[in-house]
Amino acid sequence: MIPLSRRLVLVLALACPSLPALAQAIQPAAPPTAAANSRFITVSSTTSTQDSGLFGHLLPLFKQKSGIEVRVVSQGTGQALDTGRRGDADVVFVHARAQEDKFVAEGFGVERKPVMYNDFVLIGPKSDPAGIRGTKDISVALKAIADKQAAFVSRGDKSGTHSAELALWKVAGLDLEKAKGAWYREIGQGMGAALKTAGAMNAYVLADRGTWISFKNRGELEITVEGDKRLFNQYGVILVNPAKHAHVKKSDGQAFVDWLVSPEGQAAINAYKIEGQQLFFANATQPGA
Repeated sequence: MIPLSRRLVLVLALACPSLPALAQAIQPAAPPTAAANSRFITVSSTTSTQDSGLFGHLLPLFKQKSGIEVRVVSQGTGQALDTGRRGDADVVFVHARAQEDKFVAEGFGVERKPVMYNDFVLIGPKSDPAGIRGTKDISVALKAIADKQAAFVSRGDKSGTHSAELALWKVAGLDLEKAKGAWYREIGQGMGAALKTAGAMNAYVLADRGTWISFKNRGELEITVEGDKRLFNQYGVILVNPAKHAHVKKSDGQAFVDWLVSPEGQAAINAYKIEGQQLFFANATQPGA
């Protein structure tokens, strides 16, 4: 004998063939997913803030404070600013002052604010084929590399580090277009990839100290030149201009900018260390930074 409950379902189904579809149609809508409910902004940023692990330290703190998730597009500074120009980011966080000022002057950014600094270091093989270990003069070091045609890896990606490298060759009085040959290799990639390539080639490479400290696969590489004031490396943050791109998340993007330069954000930057070494130094309040 068919149980009463099953017979009742069978009778209802025969009497009203559309009942299953009707029942499905009146089911309550599924609650929105967590992703649909999340607040987020997109930050286009230099690779060093990502490769150094700084964002891994800062962004959870900001999300805990604000409820806003930060999604990072990690690129060289030139590409990061172009991403902002297209309106594909809400905030840019980069390190090439002339390019940053141009971005704002063109109306793509609201205001540039200084955030922090570290410095560049010239990395090279322990064998030191150019004989530059210990010098404090970056111009002397670069001239020696070019004269001896010692292998040198350039990021070649229009990044802040690449821009700094090209400027340093000029300061050294070298016409790179004429001087470079097989010894000078442009890879068109980020800082981590440049360091790996330099390690594989036993080559010199200009790196930001933050990425170098966090870089684990050093092999035979070491710091050969540091301490020259011309190796100073300043970072700035800019809200993309909503007047250019109406979809920019002005309020949440500004909240991130404001947090970075606030006492809380600045303290978080200074607190980030690897094996006791501080990677970045907050200076939002320094005039002219």
